[in-house]
Amino acid sequence: MNVGLTVARAARRRPQSAALLHGDGRVTTYGELDERSNRIASTLESRYAVERGDRVAILVANRPEVVELLLGAAKSGGVYVGLNFRLDQKDLRSIFENAEPRLLLTDSSVDAAGRELADELGVPVVDIDDVAWHSALEGASPAPPCSLHEIAHTDDFCIVYSSGTTGVPKGILFDHAAAIQHATVACMEYGITADSRYLLQIPHNSSVNITFVPCLMAGASLAFADSRGFDPERFVSAVEQFGITHSFVVPTMLFRLLEQIPDGARLKTLETLGYGSAPIPPQRLRELVDRFGGIFNQLYGMAEVASIGTILRKEDHLTGLQGRPELLASCGQPSYGLDVRVVDDEGRDVAVGEQGEIVFSGPHIMKGYYRDPVRTAETLRDGWVHSGDIARVDDDGYIYVVDRKKDLIIRGGLNIAPREVEETLLSHPAVLETAVIGVPDEEWGESVLAVVALRDGRSVEPEDLREWCRAAGLSSIKVPGQVEFIDTLPRNAVGKVAKADLRRARWTGSRAV
Repeated sequence: MNVGLTVARAARRRPQSAALLHGDGRVTTYGELDERSNRIASTLESRYAVERGDRVAILVANRPEVVELLLGAAKSGGVYVGLNFRLDQKDLRSIFENAEPRLLLTDSSVDAAGRELADELGVPVVDIDDVAWHSALEGASPAPPCSLHEIAHTDDFCIVYSSGTTGVPKGILFDHAAAIQHATVACMEYGITADSRYLLQIPHNSSVNITFVPCLMAGASLAFADSRGFDPERFVSAVEQFGITHSFVVPTMLFRLLEQIPDGARLKTLETLGYGSAPIPPQRLRELVDRFGGIFNQLYGMAEVASIGTILRKEDHLTGLQGRPELLASCGQPSYGLDVRVVDDEGRDVAVGEQGEIVFSGPHIMKGYYRDPVRTAETLRDGWVHSGDIARVDDDGYIYVVDRKKDLIIRGGLNIAPREVEETLLSHPAVLETAVIGVPDEEWGESVLAVVALRDGRSVEPEDLREWCRAAGLSSIKVPGQVEFIDTLPRNAVGKVAKADLRRARWTGSRAV
């Protein structure tokens, strides 16, 4: 079984069922989606020489065509490489050099940086809005490509790029089997069926395993929201327009819904609204449930396990609000199909209430980091994915994240590597040393704080340092929102900067989830 066959199966079962919902009212049926993706696969093979295992990079805004392109790549034996429009030039270059894509599929709505880099590296660029692309598809065969049934479940399916603590994107590789197994879990945990209508709000490159494959496997309908800036009114209008039953957002978006959408009835069709990537204070959760109902599922996991590691389910939220408030500080219990443990440094399960590292194992974990055996060996050990998150577990199996081994800052659902920001600040002539940490932010989960020690006799204003970061090419989300000056950074016994001390002085509450 492979992902390309999932849509072929859905097309045989329910050819007239809605697959893609367009903003202008058009509908692409599963029969049409199957045929369209066949044409794309044929074009990729015949015109661009895409072969089994070749990477196909996709840099477009959220739009229904993403699913067609993803399936076309899968049916040709290609490997989907989704690119986030927020990536800066340095991250894009790192990904291109690691993935070495056969071609880049893009459109005119995104920044030209990707196209310029592809041209520089000799990667063919295809504008999917160009007349030549549409003409090629019209002339291509609508029949399934010959390679479709030759693609094995162990063949590579997608590479999901995620920033690590070094700031260098990691290419997380999955085969078809893992994607389909995780899709089964997602359908079970989120109740996705052929009658579901799913609104994609987060960028498509983060959605391949948690949204696309589950919906395609179930025969559900997909609608698309622009992820370039969240507009609560636009989100609610899309829910109303399409009769949306499912979606996934980050906490910042939920906070904005609370601020701007007083009428919870406008989301009455929503059955499940997932969230993750940052903590939500219990009082905010109470407000959300009171306003919009018991529709919330909290996901905790990591891209290396295809997304879902643990779930704080809808019923858990209600239980937490009705007498067990401690549950709202947890990230739930292990999801179906995944073994989740909290272990000590020797890999032994810790006792209830004791702290250890969260590790995952199961049929839908990553194959490894693409072309990166060193970092693969660091994270994937003896079949267990090591999260780097420190947690405790209670008698009922609920897991509570209490700290992070890694110092990633999670802002609005996006990972920020402190070291990259620190290196930029250290290049300023007035900066002697610096430590960058995440601090609480009610809207974004965490904000970036730079604690800076200046060279003797030097002075600089916080805004000057922020402008320095912008000029160095850091994306806006990585630029410190706050800059504090200190005489000397605290250090531990071995001379390392004691970030925990800095964080402890400025952080209130748990950094869980």
